[in-house]
Amino acid sequence: MSHDDQISNKSANRPFQEVLEVNRSRRSVMIGGLSLAAGGFLSSSLAFALPGAGKGSMGAANGVARKSSIDFTPVPVAEGSGPMPVISADYQYQVLIPWGESLKAGLNSYEGDADKRPTAAEQAEQIGIGHDGMWFFPFRRSNTRGVLAVNHEFGRNSHVLGKNLPDSLEDVRLSQHAHGMSVVEIRKSSGGAWSMVKGSGYNRRIHINTLVEFSGPVAGSPLIAPEADARGTANNCAFGHTPWNTYLTCEENFNGYFGATGDWEETEARARYGFTSSGFNYGWYNFDSRFDLSSEEYPNEDHRFGWVMEVDPFNPDARPVKRTALGRFKHEGATVVEGRGGRVVVYMGDDQRFDYVYKFVSESNWKSMRAQGYSPLDRGTLYVARFNDDGTGNWLPLTMDNPAVAARFSSQAEVLTFARLAADAAGATPMDRPEWVSVAPNGDVYCTLTNNSARNEADAANPLAPNPDGHIIRWHDTDQHTGTDFSWDIFLIAEETHGEGDERTFSDPDGLWIDPDGRMFIQTDGGQKKGLNNQMLVASTFDNGEVDVRRLFTGVSGDEVTGIAVTPDRRTMFINLQHPGNGDPSLSSFPAPPGSGRIPRDATVVITRKDGGIIGS
Repeated sequence: MSHDDQISNKSANRPFQEVLEVNRSRRSVMIGGLSLAAGGFLSSSLAFALPGAGKGSMGAANGVARKSSIDFTPVPVAEGSGPMPVISADYQYQVLIPWGESLKAGLNSYEGDADKRPTAAEQAEQIGIGHDGMWFFPFRRSNTRGVLAVNHEFGRNSHVLGKNLPDSLEDVRLSQHAHGMSVVEIRKSSGGAWSMVKGSGYNRRIHINTLVEFSGPVAGSPLIAPEADARGTANNCAFGHTPWNTYLTCEENFNGYFGATGDWEETEARARYGFTSSGFNYGWYNFDSRFDLSSEEYPNEDHRFGWVMEVDPFNPDARPVKRTALGRFKHEGATVVEGRGGRVVVYMGDDQRFDYVYKFVSESNWKSMRAQGYSPLDRGTLYVARFNDDGTGNWLPLTMDNPAVAARFSSQAEVLTFARLAADAAGATPMDRPEWVSVAPNGDVYCTLTNNSARNEADAANPLAPNPDGHIIRWHDTDQHTGTDFSWDIFLIAEETHGEGDERTFSDPDGLWIDPDGRMFIQTDGGQKKGLNNQMLVASTFDNGEVDVRRLFTGVSGDEVTGIAVTPDRRTMFINLQHPGNGDPSLSSFPAPPGSGRIPRDATVVITRKDGGIIGS
């Protein structure tokens, strides 16, 4: 999205591109002119030359070469464009919960008629727009029934309202109720089709006007006071899920919903988070003073967004909780793993040019903390990453015990509320739009970096230099994810895949998930080469030498392919198509047939192998 390309980091921290160039030079000398294998994938032998690498470290799982287990027919380039999705000949797909579908039986659903858009009240009981991160929570390990939690990142006024700006508070409420997230029960029929269980007690919408709570170090702070009427979540991008079976929804470009009808205080902190007088032209602030930066009625409303929020999918009566110990920034996701001693580790990217990679480590064993009545996400340490020239890295603590941070702030609540400024002070490495994070079976951590044309001159027609199409970085933390040091390398540079045959070409990696067998699912959000729509590919992370990459799915014109969830047996996968046709029915009417004139609707897509096999195989 264009607003992810803005730059609000004015710090002089050393850019990652400079570190990368030095690191490439070092590797060439150290390994004797290492060549890129498989069009951009570094040979896994490199991992064992890096400091701190060893058994179970970067590259092949435990250093043992394994045969690729990706054996499906890829979507040909010639078929990967157009107004409808295309899937591998070995697979099939079904559309589920499109924007506007009612959560309750007997209530109206919106089906894409330009003249019959939902009311604000109807939208509050319908699936939202901007489908993004999600997870499937099965009932008792069921592969046919469970609760699906789905983020709704954004919906442009032109798409939701059919006009560029709202004319009334009713328009604003309609837009607001299309944002947030949905929690719905879904079930697979005996015939194999999935559907929402209308009227299920688990079904609910969480949107801009839903009551929420705050926990952790910022709770009770004057920075977010008063908290009694705290409401809402916005621009919910990627996600996480916890070992205790809850869902983490991540607030990304929250600044864009704010604006000003009069004079407002343009502080350094607001500038660092990208606030402007007009935001992204949603126009909410003209009718809802919560989002008016010049209003004195809600002085801390801007501090109430930009958090990771925890939702219990099985308790519809529980308020969502914003976990402030995880910091306030433009969260792309919150990937949870269990580290040494049962401590919870949460990896997070801040999706903007020249921003940072973070991780949170809980204070102690998560089971013990919960038994004592504490959330493992409320007590712990937030870190930010620094990547060094020699292939090592450091996690820098964002705490008052760090002198560089303490010199700037007076409390931990301030540090977390203004985490970007704290990371600037700590000396973190500015990155090229850190997006999704996933952890491989051997403990390697991978992060997609979508692109950054601002590292050199570029224009709209030639956005390919110096990092035109993004890359994927990987690292391996010491002490089973809980340590403060790591070794790193570059797993893939997307630009270098373009000449490697039709199967493997892609740009702008965004969504990312690695399955228990080491298959990497890569989803894209940006201009693809060779006329392709955005897509989902499958790559192996464990082979020595050549790495298999195959295109499993392509979306529709103007969309983003995002969101990944699976049933426990991994024989059903759920992904999302976001802003199909960019809301323009002349580009696509998905999920309605082409030429129907219907407004395109974001939707979940259910993917299965025709032979019933594991997805990606």
